[in-house]
Amino acid sequence: MQVTDPTSNASAPTDGSERQFNFSAGPAVLPEEVLLEAKNELPVYDHVGASVMEISHRSAAYDKIEESAREHMKKLLGLSDDWHVLFLQGGASMQFYQVPLNFLPEDGSADYVITGRWGTKAIKEARRVGDVRVAASSEDDDFSHVPPVEEWDLNPDASYVHITTNETVNGNQFQKDPNLDVPVVTDASSELLSRPMDLDGYGMIYAGAQKNVGPAGVTIVLIHDDFLQQRKQPLPTMLDYGTHAAKRFNTPPVFPIYMVEKVLRWLDDLGGVDAIHAINQRKSQKLYNAIDGSDFYRGTVDEDSRSMMNVTFRLVEEDLEPVFIKKAKENGLLSLGGHRTVGGMRASLYNALPEEAVDTLVAFMKEFERTHG
Repeated sequence: MQVTDPTSNASAPTDGSERQFNFSAGPAVLPEEVLLEAKNELPVYDHVGASVMEISHRSAAYDKIEESAREHMKKLLGLSDDWHVLFLQGGASMQFYQVPLNFLPEDGSADYVITGRWGTKAIKEARRVGDVRVAASSEDDDFSHVPPVEEWDLNPDASYVHITTNETVNGNQFQKDPNLDVPVVTDASSELLSRPMDLDGYGMIYAGAQKNVGPAGVTIVLIHDDFLQQRKQPLPTMLDYGTHAAKRFNTPPVFPIYMVEKVLRWLDDLGGVDAIHAINQRKSQKLYNAIDGSDFYRGTVDEDSRSMMNVTFRLVEEDLEPVFIKKAKENGLLSLGGHRTVGGMRASLYNALPEEAVDTLVAFMKEFERTHG
């Protein structure tokens, strides 16, 4: 990993020829050993005489990849056989429409808890299908907190309650999985497999893979069978979750799933979700300590709602923020700019980001404050 000592005046290579610390919110950092393993296998996969990108999605070789990915996902999350593990396409944005299409009856309604940009997008798509309600929202304070469950205005007859457990843009995160009287559906794109999950309240969990699980191009969908059986009929074949739960209906995104399987094995070998959760807690606490311990930086989210995955912060002197981002890049710290809709800084601390990256960022922040404060 090529980075510069933040206390020196030297710069990291500017031609991108060395691997640096990548804080991108997505597509995001992948484990380096996984990338190297895939590199070695790319021309010829497992003695089949062709690349994994060239083999049939009906072949025995591919069957093993997908089955291994499915079994590792179940093991890591503790999923029973009542859960279907689907590998779909279209990202979380497709799920915003597909969920209500399947589970929002014409004469029913669903509740949505809005805690940021992605929840806002999800309810917009759901309104194209039918009647939805805002059960709670933190929009009035720029999504700086997650509304407590006891304050939600829930409809006891709702078909489901939709939440976004971690808001990538706004940097807030549920601190506890809700268990309600109706099934909970969550967009867990930017936190899946970063922490243990209490599955009891969930009917469905979905996530774009490009944060913690793999590259862009595949969407992980986990559906409990009890919830699956509640879907409406008839539905368009490709948008019916039952189609994909029953069989491999069409050509899946073979290469992204191949990469997901490798990332899941990497995580299992590391010690599983409990092990990575401890590392993630340590990484995020180091960065939040640096922010809280300075008058030069300020966090943007209430302490009890802060994300472990996406740390958002500002400089007190906001005019210095472009300089901070530029200098950070020169020191081998990539993609620290906040989302274009909110500005500021954002450090995404996904599973594959090494703890050394956070230590280097904290050292850089201290030096930047010394020279610009």
